[in-house]
Amino acid sequence: MKTVAVIGTRGFPGIQGGVEAHSYHIYTRMQDVLVRVYRRKAYLTEQSSQNLPNIEYVDFPSTRVKGFEAVWHTLLSVLHILFHRPDVVHIHNIGPGMFAPLLRLAGLPVVLTYHSPNYEHAKWSTPARWLLRQCEKISLHYSNRVIFVNKYQMEKCGALDKSVFIPNGIDPVTRSESNTFLEKHGITVGAYLLAVGRLTPEKGFEYLVEAANRLPQVKQVVIAGASDHDDTYCKVLDRLDTGNKVVFTGFTTGEDLRQLYSHARAFVLPSVNEGFPMVLLEAMAFGLPIVCSDIPGTRQVELPEQDYFTVGDVDVLSSSLSHLLSSPAGAQHYDLTPYNWDHIATLTRQQYQLAMSSSGKNRH
Repeated sequence: MKTVAVIGTRGFPGIQGGVEAHSYHIYTRMQDVLVRVYRRKAYLTEQSSQNLPNIEYVDFPSTRVKGFEAVWHTLLSVLHILFHRPDVVHIHNIGPGMFAPLLRLAGLPVVLTYHSPNYEHAKWSTPARWLLRQCEKISLHYSNRVIFVNKYQMEKCGALDKSVFIPNGIDPVTRSESNTFLEKHGITVGAYLLAVGRLTPEKGFEYLVEAANRLPQVKQVVIAGASDHDDTYCKVLDRLDTGNKVVFTGFTTGEDLRQLYSHARAFVLPSVNEGFPMVLLEAMAFGLPIVCSDIPGTRQVELPEQDYFTVGDVDVLSSSLSHLLSSPAGAQHYDLTPYNWDHIATLTRQQYQLAMSSSGKNRH
């Protein structure tokens, strides 16, 4: 059985984040591979203790100090990897990719998944953005294979011969008939706009809150997500919520999140930056009407033009929401055939084989 070491993610299960959800879905489908996941202790939850058949956890201490936690945790993970030599190392994100040269020097095949250009996120200082751009160059150059979840980003980076586009996926869903979670938070069935994601500036939730303030027909806005490091951004959103329309449910998953998707009037994704937002696929799977910012990450799927609004433009977002809410409510149908997790996991495993072949470490 081959062993794959996974670094660059906070870990799973029960840990908030698109990369974390992506990792859970692909690795739990690789039943003939031993997956060794390096997790950050600071993010582990009660759900994180769940045993999964082919998953082995290595938990190292990590801080929540922005800009330092990923580097420190990845360094510890790489040192462990050098002594426990897996068949291939799978790095998630360009920041941790700075260690790709060391892994290659040790003779280990490296696969990189490029989720998003992190240097575009507002939370980073100018020096940090410069460093992340250097990490991007290092990651792309030294990885044996590079997986892009965003085809536009792949083209922007030059579409190298070793690059491949493999999108995020979605599992089949069923609507929840229960509304106990909604009742707990005072949420009215069918009367709220839903947004899902970490409470960080690149998610653009402030534009949604400002638009909701302008529209009397918006009764409630539900934001399901929590802060990563501090609650500064959450406080900003609180101050903007002058109409007391916003309900924050915190990090929400499982049946609770299913209830939110099942009973929402519409889904809004106002992000400034995204790689390929899985929450968009989730909203589509539940047949929700959608309004989302017009960015490369959301153009991965084919939505009607009226579903997009100019990123950061509250006027246009308000107009889009007004138009949507004046239309009859009803489920939408989207073609999600290309986003099958089983197929995505198979394509990912093929990249491991190609990485081992290109490094001369192919093992049968």
